[in-house]
This record gives sequence, structure tokens and C-alpha cells, in this order.
Amino acid sequence: MAKRYISTVRMILRLATLLGLAFAAANARAGELEPWKTKSNAIIVDAYEMNSIDWEAMFADKRISGFIAKASDGLPESFSCTGDHGGDTFAHCKTMWRKYAVSRELYQTRRMIARSHGLLWGAYHLARPGNPVDQANHFLDYAEPRDDELMVLDLEGIDPKKYMSLEDAAIFAGHIKTRTGRYPMLYTNHVTAKYIAANRSRYRLLSRLPLWYARYKPDIRQVFPMGNWDSYALWQFSSGVNCGKRRCPYRVPGTLDDIDVNVAAMTSTALRSIWADGVLLPEKPMPLVLLAKADKGAGVSSSAQAEATIETQPLLISRAEAASAAGEGVDMMATGSIDFGRHDRAVRLAAASR
Repeated sequence: MAKRYISTVRMILRLATLLGLAFAAANARAGELEPWKTKSNAIIVDAYEMNSIDWEAMFADKRISGFIAKASDGLPESFSCTGDHGGDTFAHCKTMWRKYAVSRELYQTRRMIARSHGLLWGAYHLARPGNPVDQANHFLDYAEPRDDELMVLDLEGIDPKKYMSLEDAAIFAGHIKTRTGRYPMLYTNHVTAKYIAANRSRYRLLSRLPLWYARYKPDIRQVFPMGNWDSYALWQFSSGVNCGKRRCPYRVPGTLDDIDVNVAAMTSTALRSIWADGVLLPEKPMPLVLLAKADKGAGVSSSAQAEATIETQPLLISRAEAASAAGEGVDMMATGSIDFGRHDRAVRLAAASR
């Protein structure tokens, strides 16, 4: 009787260990509480052409380790303004070209200033619908990224009528890799990141790009999209959305309240070592939810059953005898995951032995 009791306890402990991994991972993954308050964590500023910057004042903040500037936006403006130019008047077309030319000059000027003061430099492309290869070429021609500079694809949403489609975004990232040997980082908001993570079997490349996560909350531990992302590469935590005269998560000297501020959960030295790597994150096995509930028997003996299904077909059924040393009924539920590859190998071995 004692041997059986010990055996059943061991079995239920193994099951609890397996199923508890998901809980442990959920608590350890993705996010911290206000990491910008940790003074050793690097701060990165990102800006577009209309952000006002007093560089001398900004450099007084020694936590600022990098600067990411807006580079290209969709496709380049028309220089000749002949033919169809989006329904704009000829005069408006010329105005947009001048603005575009000035923004390119400003980009190069800001890069020179930032790099000369030792800041890490990066550039982002604002993705628009259609023409992903042309947009990727435009970004590289505009930003002229050096080997030690970060490249970023800015994807603002999942509506393909307003933003670059997720399929085209993968083409964009792949073309950047072809031309430079490095992948860009993906900048996006919580809704888009969550959608990509939930559908990573469809968007395998996007789900493996390092994530620059935009969410203006102090705590993301319970909402981080996960998937292949265990954590963010950068977290954009402050902008004009949540920064005003009375309250702001982080004020950058020499800038207005509309400047975007980001944090990396590491020191400036550690960030510098990986800044421009441009590598994909490891692809994790696709998980299934495993539910287990002990709902049979009472007292010192109950049975636990775990089952996972793909659509309506059972994938795995396991059983374990559970013992309650306290003499009470067992009533609990836990979650875990299953490795598809391991299951497939088991199925093939079972079929071969028949």
C-alpha cells in the first residue's frame, strides 16, 4: 500500500511539474513594472522630422544611449510632379517634394550629431499599403544604414487598407535581409503584436523579428503578446499620449512632451553589443493547451485526466492516479503545452511498430 501511495504521489508530481511550466513561464515572461525607473536601463529617444530637439540639453541626460529617427515613409515623393500624383495639385506635389528633400537633409544632420556624441543610431520606415519591395529599397536608399545601425519596420496596424499588410511586411523584412544580410526590428502596438503572436504559424517571419513594443502603460506583465517573444527588445512607454505638463513617465531634456521615449531592459553597454545584430528570434514549438482536472473519486484516492485536441481529434490522453494526504477531495485545473514535433515522432514510431 505504501509503495502504491509513493508511486501515485510521484506520478502526480510529474504531471504537476509538466503542467506548472506554463504558469512559471507566464510569470517570468515579458515585461516588468516601470523598468525606466531602473537607472541602469538604457533610454532611447525616437523622433520624426517635426520633433523639436535641443541637442546640447538632451546630451545632459547620460541615460540616453540611442536615437532612432524616422527615415522613409511609404514610397518617395514625385520630383517631376507629372502624370498622376495621387490627385494632388501640381503646387501641392512640389510642396511635398520640398518637405521630403528637407526631411532627408534633417535625417543626415541628426545622424551626424547623434553619432558624434556616441549615441547608438537607428532608422525606421513607416509602412504603407502595397509595393513592399519598392518600399524596402526606398528605405535603404533614404537611410543608408551602416553595419552598426538599427533598422526598423514600423507597422501601425493590421488593416491592409490603411497599413502595409502582414504578408507584405514579411516580404519587406525579407528584402532588407537580402540586401543587407540583416533583418529589421518590428515596431508595433499591442493589438498588432498580439495578433501576430496568436497567428505565428501564418506569420512565422514577423513573429521572429525582435519586437519594439509600443504600449503606454506602467505594467505589461499580464498582457504581453508572447508567442516567440519572451520579452520586448525595446518598449516605447512614453509619448504625447501619456506625457503632459503635469505628469510624464520620463522627461527628456531639450525636447517637448510629444517626444517618444523607450527603454531597454539592459545597460547601455549590453544594448550596444546587440544593437545592430539583425537576427531572428528562435522559433518555438507550436503549443497546444493541455487541460487537467481531477474530478473522480474522493478522500484518499482520485484520478486525474489530461487531454489535448486539435480541432475535434484527440492528440494525447494521459491518466494518473492522485492521492490526497489530507484525506480531502481533489479539485484543481492546470495548463501546460505539447511539443508538436515530439508528438509526431511518437505517432510515427507507434505506426512503424504495428
